[in-house]
Amino acid sequence: MPDIQVSERLISFLYFLPIFFVSLAVHEFAHAYTANKKGDSTAKDLGRMTLNPLKHIDLVGSVLMPIMAFASGFALIGWAKPVPVNRNNFKDPLKDDALVSAAGPISNFVLAVLFFLFFALIDNLIPDGFELIKNVLWFGVFFNIFLFAFNLLPFPPLDGSHILYDLFPNKYTAKLLSLGFYGTFILFLFIYSPLWDYFFSVVNYILKMFLLIKNIA
Repeated sequence: MPDIQVSERLISFLYFLPIFFVSLAVHEFAHAYTANKKGDSTAKDLGRMTLNPLKHIDLVGSVLMPIMAFASGFALIGWAKPVPVNRNNFKDPLKDDALVSAAGPISNFVLAVLFFLFFALIDNLIPDGFELIKNVLWFGVFFNIFLFAFNLLPFPPLDGSHILYDLFPNKYTAKLLSLGFYGTFILFLFIYSPLWDYFFSVVNYILKMFLLIKNIA
């Protein structure tokens, strides 16, 4: 029996991986594309302005974390290698950096909407079939809403910390942005704190709004 369960989990894991890599690639591409439009071609010059997931793979976040998630039975989580951005190339550093930072999370929200439209279409046309496809598409909705909300958190190195500084540039937000490794440490403390449940309640609320719209439509 355990072997059957592991096999089913492995099959689900392999089906979900493409959604995982595509979602991360879209996020990084959005950063690179917006930065290039605003005058910074750093990511483009390095070949990172692409939807090819292989160009955005991070050894820990894109390989080790998904494997650990599968081995432990946790949800498939991870991250991509951030695209390099040189804000000195922007005409308006604060405004342009805010747009570049916001582009990633916004791209994931748009992708979540696209996955949801396909999910709703199949579910309405064939309510009792294609369960595997619907599960994969729903994972696409969930994972991209998660990325959207998670990256807006105001902890370095997440996009939210850049947006917070760009909107409210002062010594406090500048210090937050410069925390470096300590920002990542604070982020992990947040993940393992009771506040994480509140964060996930926001994610679940957005997902419920999607389903509510589907039921109304």
